[in-house]
Amino acid sequence: MAFKLHDIDETQAPLLDHLVELRTRLMRCILALAVTFCICLYFASDIFGLLVRPLTAAFPPGEGRLVYTKLYEAFFVELKVAMFGAFCISFPIIANQLWAFVAPGLYTKEKKAFLPFLITTPVLFGAGTSLAYFIVMPTAFRWMLGFQGMKGGLKVEALPSTGDYLSLVMQFILAFGISFLLPVLLLLLNRAGIVSRKQLSGMRRYVIVAITAVAAVITPPDVVSQLMLLVPMLLLFEGSLIVMWLGERREEKEQAAVEQLPPPAEI
Repeated sequence: MAFKLHDIDETQAPLLDHLVELRTRLMRCILALAVTFCICLYFASDIFGLLVRPLTAAFPPGEGRLVYTKLYEAFFVELKVAMFGAFCISFPIIANQLWAFVAPGLYTKEKKAFLPFLITTPVLFGAGTSLAYFIVMPTAFRWMLGFQGMKGGLKVEALPSTGDYLSLVMQFILAFGISFLLPVLLLLLNRAGIVSRKQLSGMRRYVIVAITAVAAVITPPDVVSQLMLLVPMLLLFEGSLIVMWLGERREEKEQAAVEQLPPPAEI
C-alpha cells in the first residue's frame, strides 16, 4: 500500500473545530497513558526487576541488596516504575497524535522534511537508553561499589534504597536517551536555516565545552558516566556535520542539474 502525502488542507476550519480536534487528540493521549499505566502497574515488580539487573551484575554473586527506609517507599517506587514504563510505551502513540494534529497544516515538502526526524527520534532515543542500560550503568555501578571495604577498622557497605536507585536509573536513561537526540536538534536547526554547517564547525571549541558541561550536569556525579556520555555526544555532533555536508552536496548537484536544463522554447 503506497503512502501518499497530500498537500496542505484547503478547508478553512474555524478555531473552534481546531480546539475540538486538539481536545480529541489530547484525550487519546491521556487514554493511551492511562491504559499503559494500568498494565505497567500490574507488571511493576517485573519491570523494576529488569531495572535492577545492572546493579545485580555489579555486585559479587549472591551479594548486594536494596532496602527501603520508609514504609511507603516501596509502594511509591512501583507507582513511579509504572508511570515511567507507561510513558515510554505510550510515547509513540502520543507522538502520532501530535503529528496527526500538526500534519494537515504543513505542505507536502514540509511533511517530507519532517518524516525522517520522526523516524530517527525513537531510534536515537532507544540507542541512548540501550547504551545506558547495557554498558554505562553496569560500568558505573561497579566503579561506585569499588569504594566498599574496611575503612579505619569499620566495614563500609553499600545499601542503596529502592527510591534512590530508581531515581538514579531514570536519570541515566533519560540523560542518555535525550542526549542522543542532539543530531535531530542540530539538523532541524540547519534545515530551518537558523544555523549552518560552517557556523557549527567554526564554533566547535565552544560546542565541545557546552557538551562537556551538559554531560557533567545531567549525569550522576561520577567521572565514568560523564565520560561515557561525553564521547558519544561528540561523535554525534561530528556525525551531524557530516550529514549536513552530504545534504549540501546533494543540493548543489540538484541545483547544477537544474541550471543545465535547456531553456523553454519560445512560442
